[in-house]
Amino acid sequence: MRILITGGKGQLGADLEKELAGSGGHEVICLGRDRLDVTRPEQAQEAVAAVRPDAVVHAAAATNVDRCELEPDGAYLVNALGTRNMAAAAARAGAKLVYISTDYVFDGRQKKPYTEFDPPAPLSVYGKSKLAGEKYAAAFSGRFFIVRTSWLYGRRGNNFVQTMLKLAAAQPEVTVVNDQVGTPTFAEDLARCIGALIQTELYGIYHASNSGACSWFDFARAIFRLAGLDPGRVRPISTAQLNRPAPRPAYSVLDNYCLRLQGLPDLRPWKEALEEFFHKYRRELPVV
Repeated sequence: MRILITGGKGQLGADLEKELAGSGGHEVICLGRDRLDVTRPEQAQEAVAAVRPDAVVHAAAATNVDRCELEPDGAYLVNALGTRNMAAAAARAGAKLVYISTDYVFDGRQKKPYTEFDPPAPLSVYGKSKLAGEKYAAAFSGRFFIVRTSWLYGRRGNNFVQTMLKLAAAQPEVTVVNDQVGTPTFAEDLARCIGALIQTELYGIYHASNSGACSWFDFARAIFRLAGLDPGRVRPISTAQLNRPAPRPAYSVLDNYCLRLQGLPDLRPWKEALEEFFHKYRRELPVV
């Protein structure tokens, strides 16, 4: 297949390119914002027309949750209308569309993992703008995969693992919220899942996160342990004490229900994935 990836310079874009071009053997064209501004409809149409892809993986997004809350126009422009532009361009070219969405489309009031059939109710501008993107993807493309994931980290880009290690190098103690529960997801595992999905005609909404659940505090302590640091340096704090601009769901664990229903490979436990991440990239990480 010939596959076009938007947001090609982000952490997921890099791992998607590696997985789809390497293990998948596909021809991959990765475009960053310098070559494709998804907020401009004409650029979306021109890029897709030039590449003539069999599939478009739309990974470009505004993902800074607090910035989205403070700058809602930018969030909706990128996450909602940018998705509309890519979905319309993909449909015009007859290409499959993969749209990367988020666990933040849920309000976190549920006490069990969310399936694809639970109703979204986002709390933040980020979640609302990503849900609007889902609606555009479904409306404009007849061949879409909406893939919701959670707490993504990888070798590149700004993510929680990198942040924790940088803070560990700069200060004796790190405070992390202990009342938000979700699932860390290794970007390489998500990329493999997308690689499997994209070769099917099993269109629809999918949850794709590593399995299991933890709080951000638990996640931080696991990072410290694997980095050879004292987990006791991580101190718990409540969401109210942190006082960030954007509301977060207290519980946003995803159940990869549709992957299992369709007989597609599920994702492994988050602790196992995190261990592999440290094993592979230890020398490239700060502090470690």
